[in-house]
Amino acid sequence: MEWAMTDPYNSNPYQAPASVAQPPSPPRAMQRDAIAQADVSDTWKRRFRTIEAAGGPKLPRFKELPFGERAGIQFNILAFLFGPFYFLAKGLWRQALAYVIIAITCVLVMELIGLGKFANGVGYVFAALYATRANISYYQRVIQQQALWL
Repeated sequence: MEWAMTDPYNSNPYQAPASVAQPPSPPRAMQRDAIAQADVSDTWKRRFRTIEAAGGPKLPRFKELPFGERAGIQFNILAFLFGPFYFLAKGLWRQALAYVIIAITCVLVMELIGLGKFANGVGYVFAALYATRANISYYQRVIQQQALWL
């Protein structure tokens, strides 16, 4: 890898060349076209447009949205009730697998250290995790075509 010299008074005298930089994200118009062309229901298209209006998966403009729209992308009741099965049905098998493994590990560790009576709480925590991550994860899979593990 070739490095270019920068300002000698900077604490880090080397900087990565421009060819290593991340490619820019696609313009919003292209994402809107991707939402319109996505093979999902109108409800999902509406959720995807709301996520886009909130600034994408990181939701930097989340608080600017009306309450109803925030609630629509913040919580997914089917994901809360069915957890990993819902993620598998939506093609998010990597995340479903990772969350199940982490949940089982947490329960086993709690049993080993004598906190078994609190192990049921792990199920509720992961149900909430599934519910709050489902819409964003599905957006990333369908619109951004990313395969995430967590």
